[in-house]
Amino acid sequence: MIDKFLQFLGLTKRAGKLQEGYNKCEDAIKRNNIHLIVMSSDASENTVDKFLLYGDRYKVPILRGYSKEELGGALGLPEIKILGVSDKKMSERLLHLWKEKEEL
Repeated sequence: MIDKFLQFLGLTKRAGKLQEGYNKCEDAIKRNNIHLIVMSSDASENTVDKFLLYGDRYKVPILRGYSKEELGGALGLPEIKILGVSDKKMSERLLHLWKEKEEL
């Protein structure tokens, strides 16, 4: 089955609207340039705790559920643990696709 969420995540990267990695996401969220955080299910406890706190503080939704390999595969990387979407419309579309996936 084709995962539309992961496909759109790849499109988001190709559009240049994706921050990849801990430091880039942390900087961008502090500058209010992130509208959605996608974390791998196997991110470290420290990373999860820190970004959950940022999500609350900056009112940014956080999605978790894919492994670091699944997220990386969608972006042409071996693995990635944390991603930030900098485009509001693309983040809304990703949230919509996530909810559709959860309903299946």
